[in-house]
Parts: sequence; structure tokens; C-alpha cells
Amino acid sequence: MRTFEGYRRANGSIGVRNHIIVINTVGELAGLTNKLAGLVPGVIPVVHQAGQSQYSEDSEQTIKTLEGTAGHANVSAALFLGMGSKDPAEGIVETLKKNGHHVHSIIFDKDKSITECLKDGKSWLENAMKRSKEEKTEKADISELIIGLECGGSDAWSGITANPSIGALSDLIVEDGGTSILAETTEAVGAEHILANRAVNQEVSNRFLEIVKRYEQRAKAVGEDIKAANPSPGNKTGGLTTLEEKSLGCIKKGGNSTLMEVIDYAHKPREKGFIFMDTPGYDVESVVGLVAGGAQIVLFSTGKGSPTGSPIAPVIKIGTNPKLYENMPEHIDVNAGKIIDQNYTIEQIGEEIYTKILQVANGESTASEKYKNHEFSIWRLAETQ
Repeated sequence: MRTFEGYRRANGSIGVRNHIIVINTVGELAGLTNKLAGLVPGVIPVVHQAGQSQYSEDSEQTIKTLEGTAGHANVSAALFLGMGSKDPAEGIVETLKKNGHHVHSIIFDKDKSITECLKDGKSWLENAMKRSKEEKTEKADISELIIGLECGGSDAWSGITANPSIGALSDLIVEDGGTSILAETTEAVGAEHILANRAVNQEVSNRFLEIVKRYEQRAKAVGEDIKAANPSPGNKTGGLTTLEEKSLGCIKKGGNSTLMEVIDYAHKPREKGFIFMDTPGYDVESVVGLVAGGAQIVLFSTGKGSPTGSPIAPVIKIGTNPKLYENMPEHIDVNAGKIIDQNYTIEQIGEEIYTKILQVANGESTASEKYKNHEFSIWRLAETQ
């Protein structure tokens, strides 16, 4: 049985980090959020540009993402900054408190001035920081982990080295009772039939095919063609030639396990095992959705090199080729390029990734954490009003 030391939350979930965050509900408060977080060492600002002038589906998705972020198992406490009488901060806080989360909100222009916001916010954060330092870890089974599966800056080696190795790891996690979530709907186009055929039942299969078709239709509605836009220029310089080649490599991150469930962006899985989340191909928005959906750790393969990280979840970078690792060793956590030049097998790299997951779950920092790569952007579905 593989175990790790994690932080048990009031709702029963287990975290691999114990972060204190400040998060804005509207883009106008991005600067104030950064300012407030900087007043207390160790506090992380979670800043985005969404929240205002949104149609209902975008508003709902933003709130869902913020709830999932602030209520994440890796978060010890979260302070929301809101603005105006219709701001959702107080409602989000009320919902999260019912589930035992340590959260608070400050509403700018309703309650107090900027100076008062900063003063009161700093006081609350200092108390939250003291509280977090008293929280102890406990032993947890690997079955309690949710692992997000992501790729960015793919090259011709992605589908040969890193992605199949992540797939081998995914199967091991599932065998041990855990959960892995594959994302990026756009990067299943052209290979959707393969994942659909792995679904646990016809309902899940149909649901998966439905979200792929919906994504293609959304693109066409604004005059775009996903198949024409992929592979990207960067993918092509890395050796990828067609959308199908890219997609076939992308889905290898999902291994060979049965597809148990298809979930919406930033939603938590109800099932254990191998899951698919409907997200865009844009790395930052996809990672944010995975983490808001409960992933405590994200695996991220890259062939061209990508610094993308997360404010609250460790992102483990798996490099696809030896040259990348040689040029960017400080950005890569696992070198799957050893399959090319050192005769390692996919299974061996899969085990190496598993070892790295356990090390990270026990507190080891990933490359993206060391560089404080805290990218955060929420997937928008419609135009701004």
C-alpha cells in the first residue's frame, strides 16, 4: 500500500499543500488582491480577469471555479475580495463554510475603503497563517489522490515517450484505487472514437462524444475550424503533422483504464478511476479546471517547454526528449527522454513518475512551485456584455 502525509480537511478530503490564498471575484480587484497578499509572507494571490459583465453560463462557471479553488483540499484558508452589492463573494463564502472550509470575504465599496480593506484583510490573513502552522499532517492512502493529466507545447515525441508514460502511471493510480482526470476536449478531436469505446457504458460514451461535437460546433459558430487550427505552429516545429497525430498522442495520457465518467469544467468527479473533464486546450485554463475539480497534483507533459503552474497545486513537468531536459533542467521534474537515449521503458518512467508523485505529495517542491508559476485563468464560454 502506497501512502503519503497530507492535511485532512473538515469535509474529509486530503490536501498535499496547506496554502493561504487571497482571491478576487472581479477583475477590477486584481491589483488590490496582489497588494493584500504581499502584506503577509507566504500568502498566495489568486488573480483573474473574470467576474463582471458575464452572461449566466459564464457567471455560473466562474463561481464554480472560484468555489472549487477556495474549497480545495490544498487550501487551508481563503480570503475573497469582492466589490458591490451584487458581488458573489459572500454567497461563495456561505456555501464553503457549510462544508467546513476556513474562508472569509471583504467587500470593497460596500463595507470599507481600500485602506480599511487592506488593514482588515491583513489581520485576517495573519490569523489564518498562525492557524495553518498548527495544522498537522496524517497518513493517507494513495486512493485519496486525484491526479490531473495535461500537456502543453507538444512535439513529435509526446505521443511516444512522456504521454504513454503518464498513461502507465494513470493505470497504476487507478489500480491502487485513485483517480486520474484527462482534459483538453480539443485535443481528443480525431481520436474521440478510441476513448468513447473505452467508456464503462453507453451513457458515458455518448456524453463524451457529445462534448467533443459541441466544442467543434462552438468553433464553427465563430467561423473557426479546430481541425484547421491544429497542430499549432509550435507543434509543427516540434514535428507534429496532423490533428489526428496530435490527438492520438494526447489521449495516451489516459492509459488503458475504463472511462468511468465525463464531467464539466471545474466539477468534481463522483466516480473513482479514469475520468474525462471538458476543458479547452489552453493550458492555463485547463489546469485551473482540473484543480478546481479536485486534482491535488497535476502531471504536465511538454516537448517544447512550458512553465505553466498553479497557485495551489503542484504541477509535475514531464519532458518528452533529452534535448529539452538538457536545455531546461530547471523546468523539468521527470525526464521521459530517457526512453530515447538511455533505453528506459515506458513502464519504468511510469514508475518514476509515481515515485515523484509520492515525493511531491510529501512536500517536495516541483519546478513550477520553485519558480512561483501561479498562472490562473478561467475558461470563458461567451462574449463579455
